[in-house]
Amino acid sequence: MSVSPTPVSPPPVSPAEARGGTRVHVQRVGTFLSSMVMPNIGAFIAWGLLTALFIEKGWITSLAGDVGAGSWVAHIGGWGDYDGGGIVGPTITYLLPILIGATGGRIVYDTRGAVVGAIATMGVIAGADVPMFLGAMIMGPLGALLIKKLDALWDGRIRPGFEMLVDNFSAGIAGAAMAVVGFFGIGPLVSGFSRLASNVVDFLVDNSLLPLTSIFIEPAKVLFLNNAINHGILTPLGTNQASEDGKSILFLLEANPGPGLGLLVAYMVFGRGVARSSAPGAAIIHFLGGIHEIYFPFVLMKPKLIAAMIAGGMTGVMINVLFDSGLRAPAAPGSIIAVFAQTANDSYLGVTLSVVGAATVSFLVAAVLLRTDRSVDEPDLGGATAAMEALKGKRSVAAAALNSMGTGSTATLTAPEKISTIVFACDAGMGSSAMGASVLRKRIRDAGYTEVTVVNRAIANLSDEYDLVVTHRDLTDRARERTPSALHVPVDDFMNSPEYDEIVALVARADGGDVPAESTEAGELLPDESIVLSGTATTRAEAIDEAGGLLVAAGAVAESYVAAMHEREGSVSTFMGNGLAIPHGTNAAKDDIRRTGLSVVRYREPVDWNGNPVEFVIGIAGTGDDHLALLSRIAQVFADTDQVARLRDANTVAEIRAVLGPRHS
Repeated sequence: MSVSPTPVSPPPVSPAEARGGTRVHVQRVGTFLSSMVMPNIGAFIAWGLLTALFIEKGWITSLAGDVGAGSWVAHIGGWGDYDGGGIVGPTITYLLPILIGATGGRIVYDTRGAVVGAIATMGVIAGADVPMFLGAMIMGPLGALLIKKLDALWDGRIRPGFEMLVDNFSAGIAGAAMAVVGFFGIGPLVSGFSRLASNVVDFLVDNSLLPLTSIFIEPAKVLFLNNAINHGILTPLGTNQASEDGKSILFLLEANPGPGLGLLVAYMVFGRGVARSSAPGAAIIHFLGGIHEIYFPFVLMKPKLIAAMIAGGMTGVMINVLFDSGLRAPAAPGSIIAVFAQTANDSYLGVTLSVVGAATVSFLVAAVLLRTDRSVDEPDLGGATAAMEALKGKRSVAAAALNSMGTGSTATLTAPEKISTIVFACDAGMGSSAMGASVLRKRIRDAGYTEVTVVNRAIANLSDEYDLVVTHRDLTDRARERTPSALHVPVDDFMNSPEYDEIVALVARADGGDVPAESTEAGELLPDESIVLSGTATTRAEAIDEAGGLLVAAGAVAESYVAAMHEREGSVSTFMGNGLAIPHGTNAAKDDIRRTGLSVVRYREPVDWNGNPVEFVIGIAGTGDDHLALLSRIAQVFADTDQVARLRDANTVAEIRAVLGPRHS
């Protein structure tokens, strides 16, 4: 079998897609900025610890003063008689910016870019009177880009034996030139911008307006723009502020784990289905592990819950403003452990209350919204893998293929000839992707496929060399740009990861492993008696009864399972797009299933499915993975308008089966 996508003409770009494209561009900028900062977080932590230990009012400094060793400690910290010396000042002035500049240069042009980027950064450091984090983010990549362009000019034109001479002198000259540019040009500009930004922050604090920033920060976070905000804006400004005041509230605007904790606790109490069962584990990973992305899908499932996040975020910021609390350095990841490790000595009460207050307010608002939610959310085709949740209470890879109809994806879920390399990619290449890769790796190894490698990467570092790529659905488009030939599987849940088990099934199928043969699945799971060419239902409820009745008649389920199908429809719509709905029971009804089965009903007159026209209803009762191959085929069919037309024109059950049946390669 082959997984190579079929080339298609790009569809017209809708306003929604245009907005999505803008978001992707902003995410890309944020990823680039965070890629310069995240690898160096260890250095920021070291600086924060040195500051906590050795500044004038630090832990060890105070203790040393009590035992008469204050002079020696002052020399380490660089204060008092040794002002300007020690470790703390040079670390923030030189080490951190140069690391950032070198990392940015390396991203652009490997080692030569890192060297020139570091030299250029030194120029901007010397030309400014504030720590040059923003300057380093500019000069590092800019210096690397210059040497990259210069190398391209004389590539292949250097006489043998002169390569090293030209390489070294060109790097030196380019670095020196960029250092001068940074000293006279970029340094003063960034210094002015930093002072302006600091004045803006002071104005917001003095006028009690800083909590309003949550109106922008919280929605941006769930759209995966958190790296652009945190590492591109807040970390540089906060570090400048911390260098002067010993702490900064800016480090807590995005990193406070309180709002996310409150949301997840609300789901534990008032949520439903998989969301409720996933919330406890997600809360632990979010609060202790610091992986905030874990709660983003919980907001995306019900966008109105962003109100709870904003309210919680504003509460946390307001408490920190009232108590004048802050962190010494960035808390990355945003774990409560990292937050307390970087909390300034005089800020523990304020930081603690800000986390508790933010969690409490977000919980209360989310609880009201969840408790009073009586609507049937209609997830769009690109966002609802939950709508394809099978009876086992897990969402399906087949649903991911159906979702791709709304995003222009051309990939199918047919397993490639061999799956040997899998990558879980996220924005920064840490956090959620590391966790997801670990879970998926264990699942695959436990299944006996030890030769399959599973790694995690940042999307910006992907190359088109992987067989299968797993990402959060909001990041799949960006990942597809980097790995167009791979099979892409979007997921919604990093922790519960229902798709992981089905990826294992794909690996097994590609390897020729013990997976039910496709050639027999259609006949066993979908007998002729379960295919109706002209349904009689005129409403959604009647259509569910009709599809469920076929499952009962086939002996696949008990009659009580049909009621569970209605219950499922009441919590999340099973409309999938292209005239297809896939009603199925709840997880609690799994005992009503006697064997896996499917039913297909076609309607000549479309049924109104909560405002959407449905021509085909496929009832599902699944106990394991034996129905996945047929669902995969159904997903392919309904992603193809020509195949859907064949189903509409079919006059016999055999013609329906010819379209839905297995396709051999």
